[in-house]
Amino acid sequence: MKRIFSFTFLLTVFFSFSCSRVPITNRRQFNLIPESEMLYLSTQEYNKFIAAHTVIHQPDSGAVLVNRVGKKISDAIVNYLKTHNQSKRVNGYFWIFNLVQSDEVNAWCMPGGKVVVYNALLPITKDEDGLAVVLGHEIAHAIARHGNERMSEQLAIQMGGVALNVALSTQAEQTANIFNQVYGASTTLGALAYSRKHETEADKLGLCFMAMAGYDPNKAIAFWERMQQVSPNQPIQFLSTHPNDATRIANIKAFMPTAMKYYKKPVNP
Repeated sequence: MKRIFSFTFLLTVFFSFSCSRVPITNRRQFNLIPESEMLYLSTQEYNKFIAAHTVIHQPDSGAVLVNRVGKKISDAIVNYLKTHNQSKRVNGYFWIFNLVQSDEVNAWCMPGGKVVVYNALLPITKDEDGLAVVLGHEIAHAIARHGNERMSEQLAIQMGGVALNVALSTQAEQTANIFNQVYGASTTLGALAYSRKHETEADKLGLCFMAMAGYDPNKAIAFWERMQQVSPNQPIQFLSTHPNDATRIANIKAFMPTAMKYYKKPVNP
């Protein structure tokens, strides 16, 4: 008879014996949910979001820029993972980069490589390097499977002893709601968003990813400083779970020597 494990048991097993590790940082992580389920939820919610918002298409210069930078970074990541025998990390990914009309300063990446940049962010990124900082950071969340970790934690808390397979098959609406809370694919970030641990890790991975694509990671410091200056008295959504300004900049500077090891300066800058 097939044994059905509860979330409580799975929590214990994964926290104790998890062998899944995040690329580059090598951090152990706790992921209960099959990536196929994450990709399915991502496709459903991404399509809903796109249908409800105005997408800015090429040949608009902003859309061209988002696609160009996104492709360079995603190609570099795929090549890196292939070289390090970690290609399964992006199995089922189909990279999509969309620029949408919005007054909100924000960007995000869902599992499967589904990326959205809000056009209000572009005046702050200013150039290709600034945008590379943002896309590297957001793509890092997907590559590191931070959303799976957050969903796993919340499924365990909210559904208690309900078996994982039962939760995913019979409580689809609640599972989808948790997905939306984690990813915040709406006009505001979700209630759960990402933890500061995840944001700090995404900062580090993002530096490495932009470096792999030929963007100088040192440019990240000026970008994050600009982000803080946008609304000094009321932090914008994009920064809501980040460490404070001084801590983040210090962390980036401390990690810079590692990030620079991945920097491939373009032949024709």
